[in-house]
Amino acid sequence: DVLPSPEEPVPAVSITEIRQYLRAQGIPFHDGYSCLHTPSLFTDGREDQPPPSAASAPYTLFIDKTTGSFLCTATLAEGTWQDFQANVELRHRGVPPASAEEPEGDTRRAREDARCIWDRALPLWELLDEDETNETKAMFGISLVTDATLKRFGVRYLRTAKSLVFPWFSPRDATLKGLKLLKVEKKGDAIAYVEETLPRFDSYHNLFGLPLIGRRDTELVLTGWELDALALHQATGVASLALPRGATCLPPALLPYLEQFRRITLWLGEDLRSWEAAKLFARKLSLKRCSLVRPGDLQPRPLEALNQGLNLTKILRAALPASHKSIVSFRQLREEVFGELVNTEQVAGVKWARFPELNKLLKGHRRGELTVFTGPTGSGKTTFISEYALDLCMQGVCTLWGSFEINNVRLAKIMLTQFAAQRLEDQLELYDEWADRFEDLPLYFMTFHGQQNIK
Repeated sequence: DVLPSPEEPVPAVSITEIRQYLRAQGIPFHDGYSCLHTPSLFTDGREDQPPPSAASAPYTLFIDKTTGSFLCTATLAEGTWQDFQANVELRHRGVPPASAEEPEGDTRRAREDARCIWDRALPLWELLDEDETNETKAMFGISLVTDATLKRFGVRYLRTAKSLVFPWFSPRDATLKGLKLLKVEKKGDAIAYVEETLPRFDSYHNLFGLPLIGRRDTELVLTGWELDALALHQATGVASLALPRGATCLPPALLPYLEQFRRITLWLGEDLRSWEAAKLFARKLSLKRCSLVRPGDLQPRPLEALNQGLNLTKILRAALPASHKSIVSFRQLREEVFGELVNTEQVAGVKWARFPELNKLLKGHRRGELTVFTGPTGSGKTTFISEYALDLCMQGVCTLWGSFEINNVRLAKIMLTQFAAQRLEDQLELYDEWADRFEDLPLYFMTFHGQQNIK
């Protein structure tokens, strides 16, 4: 079978199809925020490697719920939904899965160029003298960013190009995958920042700061600029990452790396475009875990907030939840709806053995429902409800009687007679036998009788 070439439009796939396929293939999965998590098909094709159905296997392969594209964070193997299916078929035929491919010629050259630039660049605090360091930091507006922060994030300076250098390290083996160069250009009184990336822009998928994230980190601030991530971490100590292309896009390839966070705050910039992008990205990341920092005079971008002496922690605390606590979308309900459809019998409740017509009306005794029976005195309400409750009780439904009119002894006598289906007063020698069996039912009686205080 020939896989579709990348130039052709990727066939659409729905999340339902993805789930059905995984279940049919016996591949276990967890439902994440924007991805499904499964054991990897690519973690070494050795014989001793557990198959993907093994419960103990780490869930390092992430399938995008919207596109079906996948990424294995352990091996960096990635591809379309069709690639994933092809690899599953190969596994069934006993063919070991392909490992992460070697980078193409252009990518390899870009990495070599990046390595040369990285080796020539210097840490900012190792420039010729303190004056040059201070001038350089002032030029980029990072005078308040400490050397310790720059060192922690691995920021360097390329003197020949007068550019800051931000590294992109592979999350798998910490090798250098690429770089971003940031230069300042003056246009009159205005200052413009010019960015250049290796590899080219559309292949540059760095989450700047990712190597500093620990496995136990559950809260994150997502920024639109590397310098904002530096300022944020220095001022608040929170885990912070920068998107590769700011507010212009959130590449799907990055979503697996954001799955571990239970709370994500988006602080992308200070203009309306950034605010609209933040709302869009929150939908991609799952609204229920996202908060947004609304741009405003007292809430500029993080670097500007640091330079103005504002309290960044206070700004983060004031972030607005992306979703309203009283409103949900069908996406948040879909798994529970599926559960109801799969377990129709359980949802329908416990059916009565004695009352088939009642089953047609009420579909059984169901969780969360209250049924009221009314009728005139002497019409048989107690007799019927005793039978109704006994039927369920004999099927294991825990039953509690609160009878304020009829005392418990008389009520228990009615139910025992119904249980035995005979007049025990005429056959008292059978009483103990039936009483023993009746005693085993999950049946209880409240001791309240007559008028009671409402409390």
